Amino acid sequence: MAASVGFKTSVDQACRAAEEFVNIYYEIMDKRRRSLTRLYLDKAALIWNGNVVTGPEALTNFFEMLPSSEFQVNMLDCQPVHEQATQSQTTVLVVTSGTVKFEGNRKHYFNQSFLLTAQSTPDHTVWKIASDCFRFQDWATS
Repeated sequence: MAASVGFKTSVDQACRAAEEFVNIYYEIMDKRRRSLTRLYLDKAALIWNGNVVTGPEALTNFFEMLPSSEFQVNMLDCQPVHEQATQSQTTVLVVTSGTVKFEGNRKHYFNQSFLLTAQSTPDHTVWKIASDCFRFQDWATS
């Protein structure tokens, strides 16, 4: 019974972290993109439609090249990642999908997966992106 209570606590923590993170991430993406790299670990990897971007400077340059955006998240799912798979680091897998309209382009469906890792200080926990995979779902449009 104690193990299931621990797992339920992990799931609840993952859900709270995912909802908070998604609200922050897409607001920053749409309105304050210059601040977006602060959400990533220094060694984080972004895979954007098959193109790999790593490192704070490369992420900053990449995000600044994107046209302004309007993201609408239609689905959010999350789960804790077992500590055996992450060297005892508290980690959450977050998956979103929805639509995005970049200035000058038509609306696209997208899917995005994040691996978030907890960075704890004595006062609070901050979730940082360890891995981010974004993909347009153009096959879904007719």
